[in-house]
Amino acid sequence: MNLYPGDVVAVAVSGGKDSMVTLHLLHSILGERRDIDIQCITIDEGINGYRPESIDIVKRFCADRGIKYNQASFSERFDMTMDEAAPLSGGNSPCTCCGVLRRNAMNDVARMMGATYLATGLNLDDTAQSIMMNFTRGDVERLVRLGPHKKIQPGLIPRIQPLRMIPEKESLLYAIVAEIPYHNGVCPYSDEALRNQFRSVIDELETRSPGTRHSIISSYDQMLPSLMRDSKPTDLKKCDCGEPTLGKECKACELLKIMRNK
Repeated sequence: MNLYPGDVVAVAVSGGKDSMVTLHLLHSILGERRDIDIQCITIDEGINGYRPESIDIVKRFCADRGIKYNQASFSERFDMTMDEAAPLSGGNSPCTCCGVLRRNAMNDVARMMGATYLATGLNLDDTAQSIMMNFTRGDVERLVRLGPHKKIQPGLIPRIQPLRMIPEKESLLYAIVAEIPYHNGVCPYSDEALRNQFRSVIDELETRSPGTRHSIISSYDQMLPSLMRDSKPTDLKKCDCGEPTLGKECKACELLKIMRNK
């Protein structure tokens, strides 16, 4: 990541340990630079008993450190909370719907902020799971699109992942030692996520053969140049909502149309 004077780095923060550590590190390292603007983005999905507490933690953290705080909500953007959307998700798991809508909201808010980069708290475990999920589905196109992004696509804010090679347990340990506040709650919809199966498999492989997660990412990084070279370039279109899309409309609008017609 090359930063230049005037750059705006948006940090997507849920209030969990990884995103809080990411915000803490970027603010600690770059906060003294007056030519770089670090801002926080929090998305309120509308999950009662889970999200409100984490939002309070993020707000207090930003206020104490003078970090500009930006918030968007599913209810305002999509006229539907996650609690309302979950029963309507049909063939998609609630986590799939939530992920699509959250990414849509984060990109749009970051773009309106004039962000140069969008930092996320994805750690080593998350990244290895994403690679394996797309590999087992044979989804080469998504493999190519995984962050961190070196190629800038019109309308898409490139993602950076400061914790990409940091194991989840080390992120947790750092948060504890550095006394970084974080929300330790569990999303009520997380049990239905397909990612859980890949997490279990990779954790077992890591136990039997330490270094498996790093090897997965290293292999992916070595294959990526070939995947990018062989993949057909795609021209992004603009959805009616304003977001870039490969098809006629973005995935968020597709899902919302299905759920609203139920």
